[in-house]
Amino acid sequence: MAERGRDEHPHGADRLCEAGDRVYSRAVRRGRVARDDAEPVPCLLELALLHPDPDDMDWLVPTSPQEVMTRLLRGVYDEVSASQRRMGSAVAAFEWYAGLGALRTAAGAEGAAIRVLDGSARIQAALDEATQACVTEVLTVQPGGIRPEHELTEGLHRALELRGRGVRMRDLYTHVARHGQGLLNYLELMGDSVEARTLDEVIDRLIVFDRTVAFVPANADRTMALELRHPALVHYLLTVFERFWRLAIPLTAPLPDTGIEGISHREQSIAALLAEGHQDAVIAERLGISVRTCRAHIARLSETLGAASRTQLGVRIAQAGLDRPPRPADVPQQPSLTLPDQGSRTVR
Repeated sequence: MAERGRDEHPHGADRLCEAGDRVYSRAVRRGRVARDDAEPVPCLLELALLHPDPDDMDWLVPTSPQEVMTRLLRGVYDEVSASQRRMGSAVAAFEWYAGLGALRTAAGAEGAAIRVLDGSARIQAALDEATQACVTEVLTVQPGGIRPEHELTEGLHRALELRGRGVRMRDLYTHVARHGQGLLNYLELMGDSVEARTLDEVIDRLIVFDRTVAFVPANADRTMALELRHPALVHYLLTVFERFWRLAIPLTAPLPDTGIEGISHREQSIAALLAEGHQDAVIAERLGISVRTCRAHIARLSETLGAASRTQLGVRIAQAGLDRPPRPADVPQQPSLTLPDQGSRTVR
């Protein structure tokens, strides 16, 4: 019966159904009502508006309207109190999270200082934006071997735009890049606005605009990049670049002789990396050559030094003094200068 009442009379004591209102009103007027009369409206018993008469169980007596009102008001009060507690919890949570955001903003707004660029379209758009804002200098590091024509073409419009505004550019490549005709054509087109130097190996790709914003790869296949504007990070990358730059050899200068007959400059670089224990694939990647070319150089190196095995080659490399990277040619040092807009730091 109770289940049937809940299904047929889905209401509370504050809004009785029409049948329940008639029976309860009659019970209040007369003081009681026959149980049979209340049979069609079990909701009155469920809501405790009627209860059995202790003197005669065939009759039901009404709960006083004052008691019903008190009960209803208590329920409403409990609901309001619960709502206020939920509201207070929501406000407190909002204030807490808002405070965390304020702390992050006060600490330097790192979200703007380090930005992840996902996809070539976003990377190119960010590079174009930095190019348009650049007014003095661009520094780049280009790892790998001979630059493919399509890579040179992709950045040509930015380079020409920078040259038109008198922006100076300095580029670092590996020695292998010297053999790419596309790079030589690019540098001839750019003229004095670009200065290029080469090393046996360089760090990963890097572009720095006006010493304030830098771009570095964020994954191996370079489909993601990081845009860095944090002064400490940019300053660190500038320091790395300048130190590599001082060790590098101008593209217009010949590579220095190794001083050992029959051993080329590249083979000396390979010998130094072999002495460090690197595998062929790692050496090839760091020098920007193919693994096949690397192994051909190792074979010629073994023949020149008279080594019959890889172990013996390592010994002969050490005996010949080839276990150190080749010394760069004499490069005139640039005068040092202090950048007032970047704090007191001296670069070359």
